[in-house]
Amino acid sequence: MRGTTVLPGATPCRAPREGVLPMHRLEVPMPNAVPFAIGTFDTIGPMSRADFPHRHTFYEIVHVTAGTGAHVIDLARCELRPPHLGVIAPGQVHHWEGVRGLAGSVVLFTEDFLLDHPGDRELLRRLGERPWRDLDGPTHERTARLIADLDDEYRTGADGFATVLRALLHILVVRAARLPGPAPVPPLTRPAAVAEEFLRLITRNEPALWSVSGCAERIGVSGGYLTEAVKAATGRTPGRLIREARTHEAKRLLARTDLTVRQVAGRVGLADPAYFCRFFRRETGVSPGDFRRGRDVGGEKHHDHRLQSIVLPRPSA
Repeated sequence: MRGTTVLPGATPCRAPREGVLPMHRLEVPMPNAVPFAIGTFDTIGPMSRADFPHRHTFYEIVHVTAGTGAHVIDLARCELRPPHLGVIAPGQVHHWEGVRGLAGSVVLFTEDFLLDHPGDRELLRRLGERPWRDLDGPTHERTARLIADLDDEYRTGADGFATVLRALLHILVVRAARLPGPAPVPPLTRPAAVAEEFLRLITRNEPALWSVSGCAERIGVSGGYLTEAVKAATGRTPGRLIREARTHEAKRLLARTDLTVRQVAGRVGLADPAYFCRFFRRETGVSPGDFRRGRDVGGEKHHDHRLQSIVLPRPSA
């Protein structure tokens, strides 16, 4: 992708290693380059059709014009019957499943690129909750023309092209938000289903989901009911599991990237680095610095940064 690279200290998103959910990052190497890329599934590269679960730190909009198989996002499986328009938000887990003949366009951009249109963040958040849209003939043609304009502007790079890209992207987001989405999912009522949805949400690393009340509101149940359901299914409280998820994400960032402690604190929703250090020490027994240097509670060197998965217990036979 032209003008893109990975964050310092991180590696590009490759095939998964055991126990590690890949995180794909998008960053530009030059001050004047824009955190944006567009192309076909072929020109963007093999990661655009990755068949293993992974997450992004950026937004991805896909305009699927051909292909068979399925796209899976946050466990929801969408059969391909093009044309489609899909939106993947930062932190959402997704992959392509059994695809053949996949064709279309891919638009990648960071949240920083929405500077001129801050209201688009809320539109994209809502699109990420119901991300797959079927397109009728006229809407498909209009979407194709708009994406072609984006692609031409990006590749030409004429004076003021970044401003034009932002304007065209704004139009694409607003039009996508107007499209009818799938029928709303009925509210979850079974305790096991509520607990499973809660465990899915807390892996998304969204600030709004770092609280029991935020998760309960997203699922559509009361905080008390969520606590009962999660405790019955896992033996732990939602608050305990949220702290574990935050700690796991902080460990992953400290072990796998060169982000500063302040940056890691921000990524897990703790703006105060001092509070983050106290939180991390309370949860792990070591400071963020010692963990990054590979020292355990007793001061001995260690090298195993694998993180325990948060899963529902298997039913007993």
